Amino acid sequence: MALQKFTSASSLISKVASRRLAIHTLGYHQGEIHRNSSIISREFVRVTQKKLTNFSLAKPNNAAEYVLSTVDQVFNWARQSSIWPMTFGLACCAVEMMHMAAARYDQDRIGIVFRASPRQSDVMIVAGTLTNKMAPALRKVYDQMPEPRWVISMGSCANGGGYYHYSYSVVRGIVPVDIYVPGCPPTAEALLYGVLQLQKKMRRSREPRSSPPPDPRLSLPSRSSRSSRSSLRSRSWRVGDLLGERRGFPSHFET
Repeated sequence: MALQKFTSASSLISKVASRRLAIHTLGYHQGEIHRNSSIISREFVRVTQKKLTNFSLAKPNNAAEYVLSTVDQVFNWARQSSIWPMTFGLACCAVEMMHMAAARYDQDRIGIVFRASPRQSDVMIVAGTLTNKMAPALRKVYDQMPEPRWVISMGSCANGGGYYHYSYSVVRGIVPVDIYVPGCPPTAEALLYGVLQLQKKMRRSREPRSSPPPDPRLSLPSRSSRSSRSSLRSRSWRVGDLLGERRGFPSHFET
C-alpha cells in the first residue's frame, strides 16, 4: 500500500515537472518568436523609412545625377516653404478656407499667401460643388497655372459630390487631385493639415526634365455654341472622383 502511494506520488511529481518544463519551453519559444518578430518589424520599418528618402526615386550614380538630385531638394524646400494657393471657393467650404487665413491659424507663418492670379499660384484649393457651367472656368484657371502645380479638393462636395452627388449638373472629374480633405464643411484645422500633407508630397517629388504631353481626356470643348455646352453636360469624365484622380505618391487624407 505504501509502495503504491509512493509510485503514484512520484508519477504525479514527474507529470508536474514535465508540464512545467513544457510551459517553460513554450514561453521560451514564444519569447524568441516575439523577439524575432520585433526585430523583423524594426527592419521593415527601417526599410520602409529608407524607401521614403529623397534619393529613393532615382539614386545618383555619378556627380551629375547627384547635382540634379541636390537641386531638386533645394527646389522642393523652396516650394513647400512658399505655397501660393489660388482660391476657388464655390460653396460654404470657402468660409473655412478664409478662417485658415485669419489670425487664429495664421497661414502666413508657414508661407501660405493667397493669390488672385493663376499665373502666380502653384496650388489650387477647390472648395465646394463643381457644376457643368463652372467646369470650363476651373479648367481654364488650372491650365493658366505654371508647372509644377497641385490641387487640393476641400469638402465632401468637391471630393465626391456630397449632397449633390446624383444631381444632373455635377461634374464627375476634370482635373487631377493631390490632396483630399474630407468634411462638410471641413474645419480650418483639417485644411491646414491637408496643406501640411501637401508639403510632405512636395518634399518627395522630383522635377521632370521634360514637360509631359497633355492628356486628351482633360480637354474641354469650347463654350461658343449650344452643341458644345450639351456635349459638356453629356460627356463622361472618367479621370477620377469628382475633381480627378490622385497622382504621384499616396498622399490622400489618411495619415
